[in-house]
Amino acid sequence: MTYSEQLKPWCIVRDIPNQENIVVTRFRRRDDAVAYLQVLKQSARDIAFKIIFKAQNVNMPRENEALNGSF
Repeated sequence: MTYSEQLKPWCIVRDIPNQENIVVTRFRRRDDAVAYLQVLKQSARDIAFKIIFKAQNVNMPRENEALNGSF
């Protein structure tokens, strides 16, 4: 995941049956994604879109490592 994608975790994706979803656009804030989704639904009524939160996988230290101070 690129740095730009990390800054914009809220995605609007086109839901295609039997295929991988296509990311249409990305946003920093969920409210912006919801507003854009409403516009998309009005302009393309026969195409299915949805909002997803696509965050980067963060490697968290295991509990015993954090207690020992070794990361």
